[in-house]
Amino acid sequence: MSPRTESPHARRGAGFTQTVFSEFSALAMKHAAVNLGQGFPDFDGPPQVLEAAQRAIRDGVNQYAISTGLVALRRAIAVHNERFYGLAVDADTMVTVTSGATEALIDALLGLVDPGDEVVLFEPAYDCYAAGVTLAGGVAKYVTLRPPDATHGAWWYEPAELEAAFSARTKLVLLNTPHNPTGKVFTVPELEHLAALCERFDALLLSDEVYEHIVFSGARHVRAASVAGLGPRTLTVSSAGKTFSVTGWKVGWVIAPPKLRHAVQQVHQFVTFATCSPMQVAIAEALALEDGFFAELARSYEQKRDLLVSALDAAGLTPFQPQGSYFVIADGTRLGFGDDFALCRSLTAEAGVAAIPVSAFMRGAPGARQLARFAFCKTEPVLQEAARRLGKL
Repeated sequence: MSPRTESPHARRGAGFTQTVFSEFSALAMKHAAVNLGQGFPDFDGPPQVLEAAQRAIRDGVNQYAISTGLVALRRAIAVHNERFYGLAVDADTMVTVTSGATEALIDALLGLVDPGDEVVLFEPAYDCYAAGVTLAGGVAKYVTLRPPDATHGAWWYEPAELEAAFSARTKLVLLNTPHNPTGKVFTVPELEHLAALCERFDALLLSDEVYEHIVFSGARHVRAASVAGLGPRTLTVSSAGKTFSVTGWKVGWVIAPPKLRHAVQQVHQFVTFATCSPMQVAIAEALALEDGFFAELARSYEQKRDLLVSALDAAGLTPFQPQGSYFVIADGTRLGFGDDFALCRSLTAEAGVAAIPVSAFMRGAPGARQLARFAFCKTEPVLQEAARRLGKL
């Protein structure tokens, strides 16, 4: 066998391994565990949105959409942005519809980051971020988020550590708020600090805000692009999957000033070209749902959060209550675990509840070796069954 056929991988992807989700989903199936690992709902979205997709199919909306996205959806995204954040958006020059938020993020990184450029990331971080930086040839610079403690009521970072991550080679900061996996919602002062650094180093901001409508009492989601100094340099990414419980539809989008959006569009047209047409029709209708829908979404998830947090605490774990998203991180130290993979394997095999080890979301720091992430985007009976099983620990 020749060297090329024995090791055919390009260097940019040679270090990629099977995702942690594959391992723990298989383990959950093996042990018939309640799977609180992967973050997708086990229930359908609003009936009128599902019907809108079916109607679009019946009406013949079954061919390619234009590459930037159906006009109706781009306009709905623009209206939604002004409705909730007071930000005017030109649907024709500032919006591209993508096949999920992940594609939008990868398109942005490929379109904006050159080999050797540095990208600042907060970690733990969703695993596609580091992969995207690698694919673009960039260099990731990590800033560690730390759990709440006696002096911090929420996940936090050292301002000096963030400042030290910036340099003359910093091209972009990749932000996630509300944050997966910690559930942190970045505050206005934190975003203003970030804005000052981006201005000082002339860096761009790629803001992943897919959990924008899943925010709980006491916290408020602030669109990063609305903060002084960030608007002209921010690309905002969001999607339909989390808000409307249709993660399998893979409809996402990016909103950005025309020149930045153009960089994304240039890549998008050669990656997927266009996104599923009938689903775009349905999401245009979904974004126009009444305010009550979005308020109820947050309220229902807050109830699910409280149920799971209580169950984790009763089971001997130490959960950190999230401000947003649909994940809870819990510390396994009280159960005698100092290794998160061992903790999660034990929970899956012995308690019958699957979670994800948080170190899988870490690249720059060796910490978080006793933390597990649990998803609560499940029906109440499923969460109650998980609580019953955890109660046996």
